[in-house]
Amino acid sequence: MNIQSKLEGTKATITVTGKLLVATADELDKAVSDLADKAVDFDLDLSKLEYTSSAGLRVIVGTQKLAAKRGGTMRLIDPTDDVMEVLEMTGLSNMLTIVRS
Repeated sequence: MNIQSKLEGTKATITVTGKLLVATADELDKAVSDLADKAVDFDLDLSKLEYTSSAGLRVIVGTQKLAAKRGGTMRLIDPTDDVMEVLEMTGLSNMLTIVRS
């Protein structure tokens, strides 16, 4: 898995590439934590994420809670069809803001 982060003002964009597994979920959690002091809004670009496990979903939901607690937003940007299927099966697609282009 590869993670790229950037901060513009109070908006963090985190791009996740590869597979988000139990073994790699902590990397995403750390990327979010590293930006948490400055960011209010989070965009998670999932356009190159091949798969997410329940551990990855935990980090996504945690990011949503962090953003909401700070008065911000979290958006999932262009999740792949496979990731979208997991979000739909778990019911998270109805609870999270998903932007698909």
